[in-house]
Amino acid sequence: MRTEFKMKTLAMSLLVCSLVACTGKTAGDASADAKDSTCCGKDSVCTNNKEMTYAKKFTNADFYKDGKFDQEVAMKAFKDMFEFYGVPFTPLMEKDMWVTDFGLGDFENVGMGGIFWVNDQEHSYFAHEIYLLPSQMIPEHAHMKTKFPAKFESWMVQKGMCYNFSAVGEETPNPPALPESQKGFITSKNFVVQQAGEVVHLKKIETFHFLIAGPGGAVVSEWASYHDNAGLRFTNTKASL
Repeated sequence: MRTEFKMKTLAMSLLVCSLVACTGKTAGDASADAKDSTCCGKDSVCTNNKEMTYAKKFTNADFYKDGKFDQEVAMKAFKDMFEFYGVPFTPLMEKDMWVTDFGLGDFENVGMGGIFWVNDQEHSYFAHEIYLLPSQMIPEHAHMKTKFPAKFESWMVQKGMCYNFSAVGEETPNPPALPESQKGFITSKNFVVQQAGEVVHLKKIETFHFLIAGPGGAVVSEWASYHDNAGLRFTNTKASL
């Protein structure tokens, strides 16, 4: 019986030691937070899942060669973000996903990736996935009525977070840093911080708005009425798709 007790005591000691080694905390802290930590092998650095965020890895120096936008590098940047967030890069995305710097030459700060899952003119519905690298902004824009009704849209953040700006409402204090290249072209001053799982709707038809990703980037689902590109208006007249 004494031998069995010693074996159990030794086993418990080894377990506590392994938790402490993994988290870098005291025994009491380790047992409390073990479920939030990940040990990825004997040669890897252990990190707390709560603290893991995606970080910017590409700059304009990567995205432009001789002044020309390199779409392959842009796709590589998004694939890197997808891997971090566990977003599968499917054959359909391989075929139909696109990237754009809106002709503004500042993809590090202004641009997006996206895919139109559906854009049905007959039944007037639209499903779109928006991909934004860390702190990347979609230029301020609005959707105007054409021969089709003005587009109405809603967004849900799937991964990361974003700031959802609108020209409707009073100016919100303490905005995030906005790209220098877009200063002078921004009329939307009201914003909400939109976290993963939250849904935000366009406040008013034909009003200007934009999204800017948080420091960890964002994957955003958009649902809307039919998207007619002819109705798209940017406040920055140099911007285009």
